[in-house]
Amino acid sequence: MSLLYTLQELRTPVLDSIMALVTRLGEETIFMVVAIVVFWCVSKVGGYYLLTVGFLGTVMNQFLKMLFRIPRPWVLDPNFDIVESAREAATGYSFPSGHTQSAVGTFGGLARMTGKNWLRAVLIVVALLVAFSRMYLGVHTPLDVGVSLLVGTVLVLVLWPLVQSAQREPQRMLWVLLGLLGCSAAFLLFMELYPFPADTDIHNLESAVSNAWKLSGATVGMLIACWLDQKYIHFETKAAWWVQIIKVAVGLALVVAIKAGLKAPLIAIIGHADAAGAVRYGLMVLFAGAVWPLCFAPLRKLEKKK
Repeated sequence: MSLLYTLQELRTPVLDSIMALVTRLGEETIFMVVAIVVFWCVSKVGGYYLLTVGFLGTVMNQFLKMLFRIPRPWVLDPNFDIVESAREAATGYSFPSGHTQSAVGTFGGLARMTGKNWLRAVLIVVALLVAFSRMYLGVHTPLDVGVSLLVGTVLVLVLWPLVQSAQREPQRMLWVLLGLLGCSAAFLLFMELYPFPADTDIHNLESAVSNAWKLSGATVGMLIACWLDQKYIHFETKAAWWVQIIKVAVGLALVVAIKAGLKAPLIAIIGHADAAGAVRYGLMVLFAGAVWPLCFAPLRKLEKKK
């Protein structure tokens, strides 16, 4: 806590606002948008890489959170003050840092993919700034951030050559995703079967169980989408700039519509909120990975006519 108290003394209103903006770069929404844009417009292998790093990182992060169940810094030390604007988003247990994990997966993954040294340096700095912002805002300890930095970096470095080999042998991507599905399923079983003690925070427990179902559903959706693309779709990522904008703008809008629009109907049909969440996330990923890309070829024909 000594480092957090030191950072607390350095706070100013301007720095608070800057760090509040920086920390948003570690949110799940940023990761999903970046991964989908790369998948649709830059490189399918790169998209699968970012998604695999992100999903597996989330599984590991959530597992460690529920295994150790370490409270936030201001709970551990009631005398410690955080930046109040950060409190609302600082939900769940503290160890390890989810924002840091996401930032390293997103920006560290992009850094590993690029061949430009200056861009790689910028992306690494961004990831480190997100990690620093979590401590500056007072919502995570150095241990929370350090473990996420380590886990995220290992995943970025280990998974890149594995996923990259799928460019030469596409079938390998299916095996990678099967491995990811196995990890997601193991986490789901852990959450459903582990005898958590009575003092476990019920809101954190319910959230982790819900996330376990969603991760499993999303992984199944990604596996099916990958198989369909390899066997039937074979979509191309290259297109004119205005086609890329249409692909991203319309595609993301439809993904958001599926996420919001199917929630209540699926719960009503299935009768189990968590299972409905798994189906909903699976459909979202399946749409993004296999259904929406069916429109890319017609868009390219329109491009050629112009």
